[in-house]
Amino acid sequence: MKREATFIKILASEPRPNMGRKRRLQINLLLLFCGWLVPLCFAGQQAPAVTDARFREATEALREGRLDDAAQGFAAVIKDAPGFAEAHFNLGLALQEQGKNEEAIKSLQKALQLKPRLRGANLFLGIVEYKINQFNLAIASIKKEAALDPSNANTWMWLGVVQLAAGHADEAAESLDHAAKLDPKNVDILYHRGQAHLLVSRDSYTRMFKEDPKSWRVRQVLAQTAAAAERHDEAIAEYSEAIKLAPTQPGLHEELGTQYRIAGKLDDAEAAFRRELDLDPHNVLAAYKLGVLEVEQNRPGEGISLIERAVKEKPDLMNVDYNLGRARMALNDDQSALQHLKRATAGNSDLETIPLAWYQLGIVYRRLNRNQEARQALAEYQKLKDQEAAGLQQRMNRFTNQQGVPSGGEPAKPAEPNP
Repeated sequence: MKREATFIKILASEPRPNMGRKRRLQINLLLLFCGWLVPLCFAGQQAPAVTDARFREATEALREGRLDDAAQGFAAVIKDAPGFAEAHFNLGLALQEQGKNEEAIKSLQKALQLKPRLRGANLFLGIVEYKINQFNLAIASIKKEAALDPSNANTWMWLGVVQLAAGHADEAAESLDHAAKLDPKNVDILYHRGQAHLLVSRDSYTRMFKEDPKSWRVRQVLAQTAAAAERHDEAIAEYSEAIKLAPTQPGLHEELGTQYRIAGKLDDAEAAFRRELDLDPHNVLAAYKLGVLEVEQNRPGEGISLIERAVKEKPDLMNVDYNLGRARMALNDDQSALQHLKRATAGNSDLETIPLAWYQLGIVYRRLNRNQEARQALAEYQKLKDQEAAGLQQRMNRFTNQQGVPSGGEPAKPAEPNP
């Protein structure tokens, strides 16, 4: 029962839609990234001359947020030209901004009756239907918009948002994946996409636990969750249990080895990585992690062999040049180390490793009697570490200010790596 309670607690921590207090994206924000809607509703249209000025004035009022003026203006246009679909559409936009959702729906439906392919009308109709919790109607409306304009990323995002609210996480994930392909840098799309995939994961894990609570997969999920929360001893225990249930399952020993290494149990980590390679000789990550571990254990020759073996299969592994540079330093091959560490400062290194690469580069320059370059490299290292410390202090200050607690003194300087 303890395992089940832990598993359910983990699932409960996953984000999920709150049907009573959903996160609403305001329509006026949507107008900003769908700015073509209002102008194109008028552009190129042959409106009656008597309505032309009123329509332009009302459209400008809508864009400026003068909602009462906009609604009155579009109503006047419609009185003179009841068949003018764009006026009904823009009146619908103004009404929904005023919170008059039922009236807005009628105006948008009238616009679509007059012009079924009017761009944006189905999308905004769906959004207003979503606002009053008519999710199935909203999905149908937004799907019509997507069929008319399949390249609009915001339409697919809204489809995913409504599908999430309706409890259709799998469908929402598909819609939001498509939106992300169309607009990969849109943070709203990325946010909702992440929410959808978290819900899909939660549902999958729940079904998995119900189907077979004794499965090694359940143990693996518990281990991965513990690892993500930096509860490494707990992760080790769960991976060990998973291995007992599936001793030859590829990947488990590599994940276990990673947790052992983080916990400082290097002999256990080495044994786990070697066992993984016995089971799966093509596990690139196991070979690479074992190679790095061998370098750290002062066995650079074997470490180089394992790292280079991994790189042949996966050339884009992170921090390769840094680790090869350290290995070459241990073998006193300073010229080779120099080349690797130079690349590490400018290439395939993460942000935490780049300062370390500069530090080791300074040591190599010093060993080669290139003292000016050694000083420059160590100065670069110090600059990066100072920037890191300043960034940490700023984050601490923001946190303490948010909590209403006076900020403390300077943080301790991070320890320098051993040469």
